Amino acid sequence: MAEMSVDTLRRKIDEVKRFLDVALRISNAHTVDFYARDVWDEFVAVRPEEVTARVYPGHAHVVAPDGNEQSNFGFSRGNGKLVDVGAFLQAAKANALPGLGVCVPRAEVLHVFSESDKPPQDAGTLEPDEFMNCKKSHEVQAMSEVVARLAKRCKLKQVIDVGSGKGYLCSYLSMRYGLQVFGVDSSSTNTHGAQERNRKLKKFSKAYQTHSKAARKHQETSEGANSSQPGLNEEEDDSKCAPQKDINVNGVVGDEVRIPLKEPVGTRDGSLDQDTADLFFSALSLDVVETVSPRIPPNELSKEEKERRKRENLKRKARSGADSRDSSLFSTLTSYVTAETELGDIIPELEDAVMVGLHTCGDLAPSTLRMFAAKRELQAVCSVGCCYHLLTEVSDPSRREGGNGVCGFPMSRYLKDQNTFCGRNARMSACLALERVTVGGGLPMESLFYRAVLHVILQDHFDAYKSEKRVGNVYAKASTFVDYIRRALRRLDLDESKLSDDVIQAYHDHFQPRMSEMVAFNLLKVTLAPCIEGFILLDRLCFLKEQDNVSYSALVQLFDPLTSPRCYAIVGVKTPRDTTKPTASF
Repeated sequence: MAEMSVDTLRRKIDEVKRFLDVALRISNAHTVDFYARDVWDEFVAVRPEEVTARVYPGHAHVVAPDGNEQSNFGFSRGNGKLVDVGAFLQAAKANALPGLGVCVPRAEVLHVFSESDKPPQDAGTLEPDEFMNCKKSHEVQAMSEVVARLAKRCKLKQVIDVGSGKGYLCSYLSMRYGLQVFGVDSSSTNTHGAQERNRKLKKFSKAYQTHSKAARKHQETSEGANSSQPGLNEEEDDSKCAPQKDINVNGVVGDEVRIPLKEPVGTRDGSLDQDTADLFFSALSLDVVETVSPRIPPNELSKEEKERRKRENLKRKARSGADSRDSSLFSTLTSYVTAETELGDIIPELEDAVMVGLHTCGDLAPSTLRMFAAKRELQAVCSVGCCYHLLTEVSDPSRREGGNGVCGFPMSRYLKDQNTFCGRNARMSACLALERVTVGGGLPMESLFYRAVLHVILQDHFDAYKSEKRVGNVYAKASTFVDYIRRALRRLDLDESKLSDDVIQAYHDHFQPRMSEMVAFNLLKVTLAPCIEGFILLDRLCFLKEQDNVSYSALVQLFDPLTSPRCYAIVGVKTPRDTTKPTASF
């Protein structure tokens, strides 16, 4: 696939914009107002069962217009209501990224940036699913290979990971590919935890390699004699993982990590010896496992034993110093970065580098691209964003003035000139995962239903229904609908004694038959989610293509959307300094 020109990209953006100009009002409708404003009748002129039957499994990709020639993408040209579900679904599919044909396959990007058919050299260290959960392992492994290819092609040795979080991507890039990685995060808890986790993983990695090599050597020497012994040559299932909670340096339970059930072989019977087992469990966290060894009181030690221990301590300190120097390939920095941040101020040893971001929230993803475009030292970028609802918008009337005036959407001059506006509710809808819903993944409908009925009760009985206070997640603690309403009223500091249990239950019973409307309406929102996400990402890609110093830019699907719904990356490479813009391989 040839690189897409900026003119072609703008035509694709125009296609999506025409569709969203008609359909976006559905995504911007707030679920809280669903019954208070009678949202279904306001926006939709078909039965909810028709929508449900079309979107759920078996119908998601087999759609056809109902033949209503007066509709515009399935919406009435008269009153703007949805009248043709088939035409709507067909238009939504055509205006999502796969239907637009704008994405470059990950395999193609790897081929473009490879100098030969051989994969990039790595350090042969532990696999990612040995120290992170299966989702994170999938993301880190897929993204790391692309980043390593970018670094090698551009002859770069440094990587800056913005919003590095727990440092999984940083650790893997430094340990597997030998890149010098700077993990930058605004949370000191994250950076300190990431550094300590990396030290533990580094230690385990070395022990793992040592014992794996010993195991392979032992297996090679004994394979002939034991070839008839059952089980020695059978392949085991690498995909089986047992979850265990990861506790960070502050003792806070975080994301789960996965412990492979197939153990690395370190002793003759195929089990880990005690040293390797201790290293393995300590690699997972600081506090999960406490290893207890027999302790002899110092006054009971012989003079020779004291001298021996002293020598061992000196050797251990020397090894610790060497490990510390070795782990300098990964450094953590606590800093809040924007496009205006001078990277040299926070990274004194900065050289030309690749900038990366794995699921950077809100405005941090566009800031990453702006930094790449503006900073001379940044020669390549690979950015995967998330949390679109946290983006700031240029044309948002509710946006507070102040700061540097730079917003997350739109980025491109093309959409800025059109005063493009999306809306927070629509951007929140963009975070929904159509792929998971269409394979049977449900939506949290009961909690949404409870909240919408609560809004009616607040409107009918309380003047403060537009209170600035938030209800919060009282649904998780509520045992019944009545209990939910009472908890919510207390959270809002309202007098719950005004309503009896029977009155509250009557609201539930009245709206329960119309719950199917809410289910169907949210399915329409989910269907629009990929179009809104694609629109935001196409704007970011257009921004890069508008930069004179960027020689290659592409939108790449890095991950399996079922495993990781925010699966798209913006990849960019600058024109080599002091040379003309290349046209051949890029």
